[in-house]
Amino acid sequence: MEINRVAKVVKGGRRFSFTALVVVGDERDLVGVGYGKANEVPLAIQKGVERAKKDLFRVPRHGSSITHQTTGVFGSGRVLLKPAAPGTGVIAGGGVRAVLELAGIHDILSKSLGTQNPINLVKATVAGLQGLRTPDEVAQLRGVSINMVLGLGGDAGGGAPQGGDGEQPAGEAQASGDGAETAALAEADAATAGESEEAQA
Repeated sequence: MEINRVAKVVKGGRRFSFTALVVVGDERDLVGVGYGKANEVPLAIQKGVERAKKDLFRVPRHGSSITHQTTGVFGSGRVLLKPAAPGTGVIAGGGVRAVLELAGIHDILSKSLGTQNPINLVKATVAGLQGLRTPDEVAQLRGVSINMVLGLGGDAGGGAPQGGDGEQPAGEAQASGDGAETAALAEADAATAGESEEAQA
């Protein structure tokens, strides 16, 4: 992904070697990053691939995007990763795009918030992807069901009263009705008592 020539200054002059930043993945959910250094470009790439294969990890996904928004930090590199609707595509550039595409992510929004150093950018992207959590993990941490985490249903306790907004719950409506009936009976009794007193007078 990135090949650079570096120099080491010795007594007789400069000795040049090459570094290679390599990303490997299966374009489904496995991805890894490696960094190799050698006197020849092919050998540097080979070393980078070998190290990347040792650091493969699985990326949690939701459809063709990631499960939630996250920010990866590595050194001075900061990368914001945000889920996107299907059809959005990979909105990223450089090393970030290579990592996301090889991880099998097809719809995502990203923004570099720090350095443009490709090594730090790639490692910040990897840190962000490694920080993602699946709905199962979040549900286990909160002690709730997966449907509640995804917002698909389930009573979280203390939900809105039945009857919709602005309507009284059934129990309160019945209680208010009973109170009105009691008041009406009391007024009728008072009127009857007044009539009987007038008749006696």
